Amino acid sequence: MPELISNLVDYLIFIFERLDWLSVFDILLVTVIFFIILFTLRDTQAMMLLRGGLFLIALLGLLTSLEVLPAFSWLVGKTLPALVFAIPVILAPEIRRALERLGRTGSLMSSGKQSAETFDIISTLVTAAARLSTRKHGALIVLQRIDSLQEYIKTGVPMDAHMSSELLLQIFYPNTPLHDGAVIVRGSRVVAASCVMPLSASGSLLRSAERAMGLRHRAALGTSEVGDAISIIVSEETGTISITHGGRMISKLNAERLKNILQTFYQPLESKNAFSAFFRRLFPGLAQRGWEDK
Repeated sequence: MPELISNLVDYLIFIFERLDWLSVFDILLVTVIFFIILFTLRDTQAMMLLRGGLFLIALLGLLTSLEVLPAFSWLVGKTLPALVFAIPVILAPEIRRALERLGRTGSLMSSGKQSAETFDIISTLVTAAARLSTRKHGALIVLQRIDSLQEYIKTGVPMDAHMSSELLLQIFYPNTPLHDGAVIVRGSRVVAASCVMPLSASGSLLRSAERAMGLRHRAALGTSEVGDAISIIVSEETGTISITHGGRMISKLNAERLKNILQTFYQPLESKNAFSAFFRRLFPGLAQRGWEDK
């Protein structure tokens, strides 16, 4: 045992003696790449696959290092390249989402100053959510941002109407033809109502305290997992207001907190430098701490 430790120490000293600034940069670059991959796959089914894959690779590496299993080592050596090619197929949705996030960084300076229209939009949404909450009328309002929601708009009833709190209250009035499904808002226009949104497949709702959440909450979380849309949910049973973005949900909001969170999302990118804006676009989850504290 002391000899093993001594050999390990000698090996580490040998490595550090050969380090230079280029080697350090190389290590940091690899670390950043792994950080990007892990952060992109957070709260998705792919993270479970990745954990299982890393455990399997570690186990296979340990077994193949044993010289007493030559047949097993040969089998692993022949099948491992095929598994490497299979990874992009298994993780295709997550890879596509990561590339879309990267592509959205090209429009860092696309948004301008907050206009009076923006404040009207926020005020309308907060007023509607508060009134729906008081009446315990279930609602799901999806706010389109950069990612297109056209495939989900096609599943609903086209409206193309100016958004107002009265219109939203009427749409989500119980037992009316349009109260089921989601309302999709683009800018200050209600594009469509009664839209079918994707359900969450991450299982995060099952791990949360609010396990009894229904389809509206699952659809809101699922929508936030496949794009950059913001969803506002009002619970039909409790009247609780929630909001989702980037695969995360914050519940039990009052009107003031909802207003602060929406203002955070609508604030112009010019107020930040390009470097921080780049990472906010590439990693929407990095902004979660800020708007969770609002």
